[in-house]
Amino acid sequence: MKIHRNITIPFMIVLFAFLLLTSCAVGFKKEVKISDEEKTQMDRLLDSISGEKLLGYVKKLSSKTYAGRLTGTPEFRACANWVGSLFEEWNLAPRGDNDTYFQAYPNPYTIIFVGGELSYTYQSRGQKRKKKYAYEKEYFPGSQSANGSVTAEVVYVGYGITAPELYYDDYAGVNVKEKIVLVEPGAPVSPESDPALFKDWRPYSFNQYKLKMAVAHGAKGILFSDLTVNPDIDHVPRLMVAQVGESVVKDLFAGSGKTHQENLEEIQSSLQPRSFRTRKVFTIQNFTEHHSKGIGYNVIGQIEGIDPLLKQEVIILGANLDHLGFCYEIMPGANDNASGVAVLLGAVEALAKSPVRPKRSVLFIAFGSKEQAFMGAQTYLKKPVFPKNKTIVYLNLSTVGGGDKARALGAQNYPELWAYISQAADEPLQHVLEPFPYSNLGRPRLDSDLFIGKGIPSITFTVYGAPTFARTRKDTADTINPGTMEQLSKILYRGVLSMANSGQDFFEKK
Repeated sequence: MKIHRNITIPFMIVLFAFLLLTSCAVGFKKEVKISDEEKTQMDRLLDSISGEKLLGYVKKLSSKTYAGRLTGTPEFRACANWVGSLFEEWNLAPRGDNDTYFQAYPNPYTIIFVGGELSYTYQSRGQKRKKKYAYEKEYFPGSQSANGSVTAEVVYVGYGITAPELYYDDYAGVNVKEKIVLVEPGAPVSPESDPALFKDWRPYSFNQYKLKMAVAHGAKGILFSDLTVNPDIDHVPRLMVAQVGESVVKDLFAGSGKTHQENLEEIQSSLQPRSFRTRKVFTIQNFTEHHSKGIGYNVIGQIEGIDPLLKQEVIILGANLDHLGFCYEIMPGANDNASGVAVLLGAVEALAKSPVRPKRSVLFIAFGSKEQAFMGAQTYLKKPVFPKNKTIVYLNLSTVGGGDKARALGAQNYPELWAYISQAADEPLQHVLEPFPYSNLGRPRLDSDLFIGKGIPSITFTVYGAPTFARTRKDTADTINPGTMEQLSKILYRGVLSMANSGQDFFEKK
């Protein structure tokens, strides 16, 4: 060995030892090599990810046992306990409160019971008549509603916004005291039409604001022009609430001289209110029970990385565990989002049993309260297991059972991260997965939106290609495609393991 004359042999020995130790410390820069035996074991493990097994998870999650998984309810807690028991069975480290799998937070909730109604009372040929609207087809009881009944004239108040700094007030010129108000969802400016301008309107676009504004102006009831179940945590005492479809709105606009759509377009184009008295008398009657002391839970487990340095970095894989609960019948939530939890569980078991261990840590979270103001995701981001500057990505699973094609929202925004997932999908699996940009510019719709808002990259997987029955009683296990769920679980097992063992520096300053 030729040695530079100015360097002594003892120094070279010390230098060689230092380089050897350093190479061990930073060995993560090299990709993990998989032996033939390990590859065979991985193939067997992939074969064990069965669509029928994942469908079994969906059936259990969407069963009457868990009553729609409304966060805060005893049924949700039982469901969270079941997921925690699987994490324990697969030897995941508990990363919730006090060495448990559960991260708790306050989460009020309201139960809707059968027996209420939405009706319209009118005169016909000198006689008083009542038109009752059909549950689910034309209206839903409001999940924020008080218990009781109100009968009053309905006043249309556009978006239900009073914003002096925007020179806009839907309540100006109309008296809604002791009345029922009909309110549009969102704001007259949308995040899609004008993202910059929407920022000013965003605080006024949430239903929580609109409920409080209706009360502030003296209303006794509110009809949301949005036929969906919406179990926000907000509850306003003595305010009756219903969610209504277009047939109800059409009756309210009859005789006004313009259609609902024409009125909306005028508001949006002029940014001026078009509120008016409908002179129609409606009754909202709901039987509800509010629980102000409800507790929500995130279920959190971890596979710790085997590299002494890299295990401080984390890949998070998650799905929302909750759904809509009772309103007034059980909303099963098979596709939304028992399917996401099922795919999560498939990937968790595979990674927990993998013969190739991840160098980086992998965290698994079943979130509560996605349907209730994202309280679960908000709680985690306030009290994270890993800090933001050590979190590589949050991979989110949302409604992944209803079809045979999958979108990866955010894949085009984070191409370096997406490459690991894309490469993990071999030829038979490639056809199910399409990369899409992240496009939510204003209001959060997914837990992943909150992660992106905190500067943490996120990719959300969602499935399409078949009729869906989101947020209805028809969202049952028999609408699920187990084959697509199986494919996604396999892709995530490979992709997460590849990312966890990559030599890439994910936090390198650009």
